Amino acid sequence: MEVKEKKVVSDQTIPYYLYTDPNVLKVEQEKIFAKSWQFVGHISQLANQGDYFTCEVAGEPIIVVRGKDEEIRAFYNVCPHRATKLEKKEEGNKKILQCGYHGWTFNLDGSLHKAPNFKDVPNFCSGSACLRSVRVETEASLIFVNLDESAKPLAESYGDFFEELKRFEFLGELKKVRQKTRVIKANWKAFIDNYLECDHCPISHPALVATLDMNNYKIITCENYSIQGTAVKPNKQVGSVELDKAEMQGGRFYWLWPNLMVTIYPGPGNMSLIQMIPIDHETTLGVYTYFFRDENLTKEELDLIKFMEQVRDEDVELVELEQIGFRSRAFMKGVFSPTENGVVQFHDMIREVLEIEE
Repeated sequence: MEVKEKKVVSDQTIPYYLYTDPNVLKVEQEKIFAKSWQFVGHISQLANQGDYFTCEVAGEPIIVVRGKDEEIRAFYNVCPHRATKLEKKEEGNKKILQCGYHGWTFNLDGSLHKAPNFKDVPNFCSGSACLRSVRVETEASLIFVNLDESAKPLAESYGDFFEELKRFEFLGELKKVRQKTRVIKANWKAFIDNYLECDHCPISHPALVATLDMNNYKIITCENYSIQGTAVKPNKQVGSVELDKAEMQGGRFYWLWPNLMVTIYPGPGNMSLIQMIPIDHETTLGVYTYFFRDENLTKEELDLIKFMEQVRDEDVELVELEQIGFRSRAFMKGVFSPTENGVVQFHDMIREVLEIEE
């Protein structure tokens, strides 16, 4: 598949106060996270009618559920009576959703089932739904929600990204098998910046550089996403994974605006997702989700996870050191190297959304 590259030009980074000012994050939550498609789960988590999981998007509690009609729906996880959070568990299976405050119950399509303290009020909470719905769409078995009711459809929001994913025929066989979280002492954008360039790789990722052909490493910017990748060096091995004989031989790394990274590593059929979810202006929750064919991971798959985590540990150390420098008065912004076109794209999008004039 031919990927059309989107050209971006700039020579300086966004100003460093955008990484340290608590007021900036408030604006980002409203203008970025509440208006973009956010990955929340995988269809393997909603295999049966009544399966649900809860999450948070732009500070809003959300519940995603598979209905009796097999439809996947998303709602604010909030009771319309007195704003109480409905489901407290992270996941489960329910025939009826219930509020633990006054006992209101809701069908899986969001319509009211019973409101005990309103039983004598006719036509109360009538209509197709009582819970407030949230836009939800699924592509490539991945579930996304968007709080913006007027946002473009998911598939149209990222150019040909989902078409690009079809090159990996094994993706339809994968399911979520493991998830880890980590609190990172840095602004969410710092990790994105780091992911979008590999100038630091020869210094900070010796195992990665020893495995991949960095002379042919490419970063291509596209519509609201970017691609990085290269081939594996001949006769290389990660743990017990013989990469020359692996199902997937080249590394492929994607970034989707604003905070999702999709990585497909050399080795057995795999995919991992990285999300950077801001806790505050200088603290981020890193969410790492791993997808393989089976929950019973082979030694090859466990070795691959260990390799990925080593690279991520190295990255976290870098961005936490960077956050210290962001607070310094020494420099107000940075400069781009000729190969940092992925970061340039990200910063140009930040400038546009936040209306930054420099």
